[in-house]
This record gives sequence, C-alpha cells and structure tokens, in this order.
Amino acid sequence: MRWNLTLAAIAAALAAPAIANDSEAEWAVGGLVLKANGDISMDKEDLYLSAEEVRVDYVYTNHASEDRDVVIAFPLPALPLQDGWYDYNYPDWDWLGFETRVNGEKVGYEVHDRAIIGARDVTDLVKAEGLPLEWFRDGSPAQLLEGMDGARREHLVKLGLLRQAESWLEPAWQVQRHYLRVQTFPAGKSVRVSHRYKPLTGGSVGGALMPEVRNNPEWSPLPEYRQRYCVDDSILAGLDRRMKPSKPGHVVYYSETWLGYVLSSGANWRGPIKDFRLVIDKGSTDNLVSFCMDGVTKIGPTQFEVRRTDFEPKGDLDVLILQFTEVED
Repeated sequence: MRWNLTLAAIAAALAAPAIANDSEAEWAVGGLVLKANGDISMDKEDLYLSAEEVRVDYVYTNHASEDRDVVIAFPLPALPLQDGWYDYNYPDWDWLGFETRVNGEKVGYEVHDRAIIGARDVTDLVKAEGLPLEWFRDGSPAQLLEGMDGARREHLVKLGLLRQAESWLEPAWQVQRHYLRVQTFPAGKSVRVSHRYKPLTGGSVGGALMPEVRNNPEWSPLPEYRQRYCVDDSILAGLDRRMKPSKPGHVVYYSETWLGYVLSSGANWRGPIKDFRLVIDKGSTDNLVSFCMDGVTKIGPTQFEVRRTDFEPKGDLDVLILQFTEVED
C-alpha cells in the first residue's frame, strides 16, 4: 500500500499499544495500527539498553521497484505503568531527549499524546469531561478526586474513566506518547535509522526479593520475578551475599530498577531481522541484572551481549537491575 498521507492527517487517531521498535503505521477505523510490511526488510538492529539511555540503530532495505513513503510510529510505554508502584522524576516528556537520525542526519517528527484504556483511545472523552490528561503528574488519585461529589464519581465510573483499586478510586487511563514521521525508503536501497532517548523506568526500594519476603509461605513474589525477569538461584544467591554488610554497625539496602522494551513489533517487517545485537548495561559492577534471553555473553564489567541471526522476536523484553547501598546503621 502506497502512502500519501501527512502526519497531520493522523494526529487525532493514535490508539496503538506501547511499541518500542519502529513499525509501519496504517490509517484505519479506530485509529493508528501497526501492520506488517512485505517490501521493506529490517537488515540490522543494534540495541543498547541501560537505566540511563536507550540507543537503537536500524538498517532497512526497500526491495520494491519503486520508492515507499510510509508513516513510521515509535510509541513510548504508556504512563502510568499499572503493575506496580512507580516513581516519576520527569518534569515533562521532553526530558527524555528523544532524537531520530536518518542516514546520520537529524530529522523532525510530530508528537502526539493520547489517553488509552487497553486498546481504546479515550482522549476526547477525557478532555470532554474536563479531566487532566496527565493526571499522574499533578498528584495522587486522591488529589484528583478531591471535592468531587458522589454523582460525578459514579458518572465517571460508568464511562469507564474511573476504576476501583482496592479501597479507592483511580483514573483508568494511561497516557501514551507517539513520535511520528513520514519516512521515504528509496527503491532497492538501504536506509539507516537511529533513535536515542532516556528510558522511562520503574522501580521499588527493596523488599520483594528479600529472603523473608520471597520465602513467605502465604504469598511470594518470586514466581512472577522468575517468569518476567528469569530470576534464577544464582541471582538470589548474589543478592543474599550483597546484603551482608562489610563492617559491624552497617546495614545494606537494595533497590530495584525495571526497564522494559517492546521487541515484538520488529517482526512487522519483511522476513526476520537478519542481524540482531542486544547490549544490556547494568550500570555498576556492584549491581545485579536479570532478563530472559539465551546465549548471553559478558563483554565488559557491566555489559552483557546477545547476538542473533535471522531473529524473529516473539515477545518483549523486561530487565531487572538490583542496586545495593551500604550505610551506617
């Protein structure tokens, strides 16, 4: 399918789930969706992940006999992430410093923020109800609902904009930022595309993997950590060793950083990713890192590498980084 759409033509219809890899965008009823492209291959993906920076470099080739102009979408993870407690230290999205280069030259893009509940775009509904799109930046759910009478709350619950969370109500929507551009892929030629940005990370201040928590017979978070991050016994042993203070009168605390990256959209292009390289940097030699990938090689004091040929990503990537701090008790 050839493209002659401008970015302005799709500004009001962004309803795709969170994607980190580039993917072609298609205008369809219900908003922007990501679809497979049978003409353009992803020949190379070189991905670097750390808590401080994401760098990803692609090489694409257009195998068609004519140029292809396609709308490229690069959505960031939706906020707030809804499977745990997260600390947001970002004054605004621009803090991420998102940058795209094509064949080494910096290019522009359009930015669109949308409110989503699952795959449903509720941006217009949120605005019509006079609610702040980025409610989580203005305080807690309690602050948002302060002074709101029962009838108003019930109305918003019926609309699906408020949901029950344990003993309180909270907004049901997340906010997703989309970077969009029209990319030309010349016939029979390759194009290099690079992205750089500071990632959105979640985290917690210790506790979940402490022996007294993970070995709790009534409830343990360990099965989820094993499934999501492939935490194995060596990671647990390393954590237990690091929790022992080096000096009398000292105590060690640990914290967690959670980093996610969506790989699955890389399968939207023609054929598998011919040359895939992943480097994960845990940031400090004292840190521990765990993630679900086979064939991991340590290539530096803090860096771990995975290489694949003809790689077809089936799922996405979650990275757990454990940090340790020793202080006087």
